[in-house]
Amino acid sequence: MNRPLFVSLDGPKGTGKTTLLEAVTAVLRADNKKVIRLCERKSDPHRGATMALVNELARNHSRDLEWAVCQRFADSRSWISRHVLTEQPPGSIILIDRWYPSDAAFRHTVPFAEILRLNIERNVRVPDLHVGVVTAPDISWARAKARSRGLGGTVIQKHAEHVACTEMFEQAAADHGWVLCRNEGTIEDATMQVVSEIRKLFG
Repeated sequence: MNRPLFVSLDGPKGTGKTTLLEAVTAVLRADNKKVIRLCERKSDPHRGATMALVNELARNHSRDLEWAVCQRFADSRSWISRHVLTEQPPGSIILIDRWYPSDAAFRHTVPFAEILRLNIERNVRVPDLHVGVVTAPDISWARAKARSRGLGGTVIQKHAEHVACTEMFEQAAADHGWVLCRNEGTIEDATMQVVSEIRKLFG
């Protein structure tokens, strides 16, 4: 495969995506693969304006505001698709922390089918492999609260909301055929599941 392979890892908070990304990167690089690690948050040049809208949504939730947030994220991903993903070297593996599948967890009012259509219409790059990282809600909630930054977000503040977002995300994963990585055991087991799925794409 000469073109870069694009892999997204998405899921609710506290499921261990970042730790898993680091472990997958280490295994692939030990395999002499060129791995590019990206993060949607750090690659978005308009992140400040986007998060201002997210904060407004958290204070005053409405469907119109949520749709505006979805549009902002889609526009940002479109920009990343055109200006960041296209610049990566041939034969590399791009691992990105969050992409449009994450909206399946965090948007309460707008159906994910509409979000998916919006991203496709904006020419957002479709990953070669979608990996949904999940745990039982109580596990990810406890992990998120234990982090130094705490929950670290404006969208999810209550346990019941976290349970709901986990359920919505798992349903979307089932509906769209994403690879589901249940990161409740050892990090080695989760890592090898993801690495195995990536290796399949190389034949």
